[in-house]
Amino acid sequence: MKELKFKTNINCGNCIKSVTPFLNQLDEVDEWKVDTENPDKILTIEGDDITSKEIIESVEKAGFKAEAI
Repeated sequence: MKELKFKTNINCGNCIKSVTPFLNQLDEVDEWKVDTENPDKILTIEGDDITSKEIIESVEKAGFKAEAI
């Protein structure tokens, strides 16, 4: 199991709702969460064979930004 973290602009419940279908459609992602309490709005992804590029592209398709940290 691999864990990746990203700094994002996903900052509220509605934002999480918007990005959910994009992240849930990725077979490699087992679990994900966004810490909206953190000033950097950290997105944590867990899964096998996931790549930063894949996650960033999915988040951008949902209309948000993500930067690997």
